[in-house]
Amino acid sequence: MTDLQDDSKFARRAWLRALERTASIERDPVPLPVLIERLAEQRGEAPALVSRADTLSWNAFAARCRRYTRFAQGLGPHETVALVMGNCTEYLCVWLGFSRAGVPTALINPQLEGDALRHSLDLVGPKRILTDAARAPALESLRRSLACAPEVWVSGAGRLDERSGARSLEAVLERLSDAPLTAAEERVVPLDATALYIYTSGTTGLPKAARVSHHRVLQWSQWFAGLLDTGPDDRMYDCLPLYHSVGGVVATGATLLGGGAVVLSERFSASEFWPEVVRERCTLFQYIGELCRYLVNAPPHPLERAHTLRIACGNGLRADVWERFRERFHIPRILEYYASTEGNFSLYNCEGEPGAIGRIPAFLAARVPVALVRFDVERGEPMRNASGFCERCDTDEVGEALGQISPDGRVGRFEGYADAEASERKVLKDVFETGDRWYRTGDLMRRDARGFFHFVDRIGDTFRWKGENVSTAEVAEALAACPGVREAVVYGVLVPAMDGRAGMAALVVDAQFDLERFRADMASRLPAYARPVFLRLLSGIAATGTFKPRTQELAQAGFDPQRVADPLYLQEARTGAYVPLDATRHGEILAGRLRL
Repeated sequence: MTDLQDDSKFARRAWLRALERTASIERDPVPLPVLIERLAEQRGEAPALVSRADTLSWNAFAARCRRYTRFAQGLGPHETVALVMGNCTEYLCVWLGFSRAGVPTALINPQLEGDALRHSLDLVGPKRILTDAARAPALESLRRSLACAPEVWVSGAGRLDERSGARSLEAVLERLSDAPLTAAEERVVPLDATALYIYTSGTTGLPKAARVSHHRVLQWSQWFAGLLDTGPDDRMYDCLPLYHSVGGVVATGATLLGGGAVVLSERFSASEFWPEVVRERCTLFQYIGELCRYLVNAPPHPLERAHTLRIACGNGLRADVWERFRERFHIPRILEYYASTEGNFSLYNCEGEPGAIGRIPAFLAARVPVALVRFDVERGEPMRNASGFCERCDTDEVGEALGQISPDGRVGRFEGYADAEASERKVLKDVFETGDRWYRTGDLMRRDARGFFHFVDRIGDTFRWKGENVSTAEVAEALAACPGVREAVVYGVLVPAMDGRAGMAALVVDAQFDLERFRADMASRLPAYARPVFLRLLSGIAATGTFKPRTQELAQAGFDPQRVADPLYLQEARTGAYVPLDATRHGEILAGRLRL
């Protein structure tokens, strides 16, 4: 059998398994934590969650979830809790336990600080914030300025100062039973109810809290369980943030529904990756493209081919990294896909076509109505013809990807955000006929002659760096609040051999501006991935006739000292300090010798 035939056979089997697994949702409409409870009865003392700190068997995992379900009994289905923790086994127990009680959990990026953190919390108005000892002081201080005045519960805090107002999570959990729920304690949770709020910057503005229903959690988990063909012998290596839909739901849910174990790492480390994967006998790895690029650029490791991985699954793996990653590390199969937390469709590259984000097989075309429409880059909107309708792109023509929302909501369902206005802005109406509605992805793609989709770029203000979406509006607002900064425009610039775009800020400053003070102030306001890599200091920023900054011109000039007469600075990766960007450093960046 040729490789092409083998890939085609694998793809068809994967599609059919995914369809079979998701069909079970309608036959047995119960939320994920109930399925976890049933699996625990079968798997017993087999490992379910593994980390450096601890391991939870299936029995212990289910028991811990039940404690959180009982802890949620005092909350109603329209009240929310916020979870602000790093990767750990407790993380999954928290939101699964609360979701079984019908209480939504907002998964907050633990790197957020200041205004960005306040904004994320205000979006959902949590009644309780669950956090760890390291983040408790900042949250308790911030709590007083929130309109909802939530309780702060701290895990692993030891003895707490009663005057702080924070409460010990362990103290209350120890008083709650971990026995199976009684009929009186069990709540009937409809699948269309909100299970999670997962934050996404979308394509414009500040972070948005995307609603994720119980049905969507099941759809993601069962679909990927089918695609990956997960079973009891599988062990998923998950070093992605658990507050993301990929790391926190897809990688975990798909593996657990197969009866396997999830191996959690606090963060990705190129030097520790292969030792951990080999030591934990992992069979699956959930990636984002940036991680694969780090691995292929790392020095050879004696264990890099001693692994038992059978599939690497993820998104954002560029064609130039794909083959090097697969061949160097002997990865049997790569499953690349395209999806977004709030999106109403996904694409899957089950055939292993390097550089493609997926395709839609003929037997699924009606179920996944997707269109690429011609896009007006200058106006930032899909083009309209003389009749007022959009036009579909030709083969290999770049356009914005749209997903149709059926009138009855059964196909292409868009669950939206906590903010109703933000939800409405993502829906495009009267696209091909009067009255039709389509979800705007905010992404530019092209479709080749074989039907494979290829990602081209993101529309609008958001760019991706270090595996995170960075909102230019959010960063610019933070920079403008720094002493000495009069104006700030933020944009992403391409860097050779780097995935995504590096952040660059054009600043108009006054005599009070001090680079070292600016760096320290910015570090207190923004997570590391959102801090600009490059700075450009200008006397003024040109604007359009509608008073919008000419960001595109700034981005095109980039960080080349030969093209930019203004002072340029580069943030050193090791120290975080900004240093002058001269021709020598620019050359080192282009040659890939200077790490960003």
